[in-house]
Amino acid sequence: MDFFTSDLSLWGLFLSSFLSATILPGGSELVLIGVVKLHPELLWPAVAIGTVGNTLGAMATFAMGWFLPLKHELKHADKIIRYGTPALLLSWLPLIGDALCLAAGFLRMNPWYSLLFIAIGKCARYAIIALSFQ
Repeated sequence: MDFFTSDLSLWGLFLSSFLSATILPGGSELVLIGVVKLHPELLWPAVAIGTVGNTLGAMATFAMGWFLPLKHELKHADKIIRYGTPALLLSWLPLIGDALCLAAGFLRMNPWYSLLFIAIGKCARYAIIALSFQ
């Protein structure tokens, strides 16, 4: 049980949340639920750490989009442009969220507003999940 100490659980959550927000598949929600079940006192720190890790992973995907050559075209980019950075509130959605972050970087959307909307969406998702399984 030493492997499931609170410190290691939070580090595992951070790593899982970061990797699952990039183009790699992952299931940080299950890790979050495990941390909350094993360490109920860490509910809000787990939400915060999961949010930070997932947001940083999404911003890594955003950066990948930023460095794509501009000669490529993105399908449905006009829809993202129409809604702007608030569309990134949906960055928590599986598959769609990664594409949104990549497209936002490719379209050179404001990185600070992108960070804000990504973080709000990710935090809301983690809080709802954590509170549902507490």
